[in-house]
Amino acid sequence: MQSTYLTAHETAERLGIKRDTLYAYVSRGLLRSVAAPGSRERGYRADEVEKLRAGRGTSRAGRNEPLIPVIDSAICLIEDGRLYYRGIDAIHLAETAMSEDIADLLWAGATPTLPHKRGREARRASGGRVGAEAPLGLIERCQIRLATLAAADLAALDLTPAGIIRTGRNILYELAACAGGTPPASAPVHRQLAAYWGLDDKGADLVRRCLVLLADHELNASTFVARCVASTGATPYAVVSAALSALSGRLHGGASASAEALLHEIVQRGDPLAVMAARLARNEHLPGLGHPLYPEGDPRADALLSAAMAAVPGARRLIEVAIAAARQLIPQPPNVDFALAAATTALGLPQGAALSLFVVGRTVGWIAHAIEQYQNGVLIRPRARYTGVRPEPEESHG
Repeated sequence: MQSTYLTAHETAERLGIKRDTLYAYVSRGLLRSVAAPGSRERGYRADEVEKLRAGRGTSRAGRNEPLIPVIDSAICLIEDGRLYYRGIDAIHLAETAMSEDIADLLWAGATPTLPHKRGREARRASGGRVGAEAPLGLIERCQIRLATLAAADLAALDLTPAGIIRTGRNILYELAACAGGTPPASAPVHRQLAAYWGLDDKGADLVRRCLVLLADHELNASTFVARCVASTGATPYAVVSAALSALSGRLHGGASASAEALLHEIVQRGDPLAVMAARLARNEHLPGLGHPLYPEGDPRADALLSAAMAAVPGARRLIEVAIAAARQLIPQPPNVDFALAAATTALGLPQGAALSLFVVGRTVGWIAHAIEQYQNGVLIRPRARYTGVRPEPEESHG
C-alpha cells in the first residue's frame, strides 16, 4: 500500500486494539475503510487513524477507547465469528426453534424446548386486517397499526417484565399480520407468513430459520434507538415504532431490500457478473457483501444460504453463480442481507418480503432490549464532543 494508507493489521496495532474492534469502529462510522490505490485490500488513511487515536477518550475500565455508547447487556454476544443468544449458538437454535421460542429465551431467559413440540396459547385477535395492498410501505403500515393499538391498550403502561412480555406478544403477532396483510392470528408467526405467501412445509421452515437468525444482533442502530426510547419510560409500542424508523434507513433495513432488488435483476437478466459490473460502473454500491463484525464471514449468511439451497434445489445455481460473480468484483463474503435476499428470491417471494422477515424477526430483539433497559432504570443520555468554534474569552476588567 502507499504510505498514506495502513493495512488493517497496521491500523489495529497503531490504535492498540484487536482486529474485531477495528471492524466495529468502521461499522459505527468512527473510521473509514477505503479502496487503497494499488491494492485489492481495504485500507485506512493514516491521517484519519492518527486523528482517531488523538481524539479517543477513556472508558470506565480505564482503557483508551473511542467515546461511543457502550451498554451492558446479557442478550446477545458476537464473539470469534459466532452469534449467541443468551450464551446459546444462534445457528444451532435456528435448526428447530421458532420465533416464539427465541422470544421466551430473550425476554424471560427460558431455555427453548427443542425439538419444538409444544403448542402456543391462543391469543385474541386485537384488530382487523391491515392490508398489504394499502398504498403505504410496510414500515408505515406497522407504525400506524402500533399507534392505533397504543391508544387503546392501557395495559401497555405496565412496564414490569410480565407486562412487557404481554405487550410484546401482541406487537409480534400484530406486525406479522401487517407483513402478511392478514388479520392477527394465534398460529406461529412463520406459519402465518408462509400461509400468506403460499409456501409448502420446506418454504415455511426456511422462513422460520430466517426469523430466528434475525431476532437480535447486539447494539445495531435500530436496537440502540429502541433502548434510548425505552430508557425514557415510553411504552413498548413507542419503542418498536421508533426502532422501525431506524430500520427504514437505506443503511440498515434498506440493505436487505437493495440485495433483494439486485437478485431480482439478476433473475431477469440472467448474467450476474454483467449486472453487478454495471452497478459498479454507475458508481453504485453492491449490497450484502462483507460485515465488519465478521471479518471471516457472517455465520448467519452461511446457514441461510445452505438452508435456501436445500429448501429450493432449483435455486442453487442462481445463488452460487451470484456469489461467485460478486467475489470476482469485491473479495468479501455475503452477509445476512444477501442471504435473506437469496432466501426470498429462491422462494419466489415478491420484492419487500426480505424487509417483512427482518421486521418480524427483529421485533423479538427490540422487545428483549426494552425489557433489559426498563429494568436498568437509567436514562440514556450520551454526551457530544464539541468540535465547533470556541467562545471568545471574556476580557478581564481588573
